[in-house]
Amino acid sequence: MNYGNIVGTIDAAQIAMITFIGFFIALVFWLRREDRREGYPLEDALTGRLLSEGGPLSAAAPKTFILPFGKGTKSVPTGERDPFEVNAKRRENFGGAPLSPVGDVFAAGVGPGSYADRAKWADIDAHGNPRLVPMGLVPEISVATASTDPRGLPVYGADGLKAGVVTDMWVDRAEHLVRYLAVDTGGKTVLAPMPMAVVKKNAVIIDAINAADFAGAPFPANPGEITRYEEERTVAYFGTGYLYANENRLEPLI
Repeated sequence: MNYGNIVGTIDAAQIAMITFIGFFIALVFWLRREDRREGYPLEDALTGRLLSEGGPLSAAAPKTFILPFGKGTKSVPTGERDPFEVNAKRRENFGGAPLSPVGDVFAAGVGPGSYADRAKWADIDAHGNPRLVPMGLVPEISVATASTDPRGLPVYGADGLKAGVVTDMWVDRAEHLVRYLAVDTGGKTVLAPMPMAVVKKNAVIIDAINAADFAGAPFPANPGEITRYEEERTVAYFGTGYLYANENRLEPLI
């Protein structure tokens, strides 16, 4: 007697195995469709020509997400491409070749100065308030007694020259830490990323860029908050200096 047989030589174990294999294949296709909601369709590295999406099994149908705090909706994929051009030229004629910035290196958007086209609104905490604000707006956050308060200290760039004076600190009210230093350059006030700063007893050293470059750094349009896009551009500006601020940073040490 053939125990477990359902029809002929097909038993419950075979049905379970076939069902699992079918489910797994369907899961792989579903995952591949879902992970193409961003960054697709691909484009040719040299010509920029859009490549084929691979048919309906490789492209997911658009899905709409509701953004929190009344920020509207976002549908993906849209097939849209980056709305800005990279000001750089390819060193060699093959995909993946290094790019050299053209014109103003701080506006080229290449290498450590690359940035994403993020949302034009401020990062929000769990209560719907801007996360990053000047310390003066958050009385419950203060500098630890054992730490040096950088406000009032001079700021020096990579060339050792004075770039300005720290006038304020922008803090993350959700994480309770300093994100940016507000630096008065004499003509304007700019924000410098705190992770790129070394606070000493009598000075602040930011060796990402030279003193003269501070005047060109971005600053929030709204004095009381900074948008995600402005954050991206600020960090990219200072990041650019780690490679392009001085010629001796461009080539290998050996």
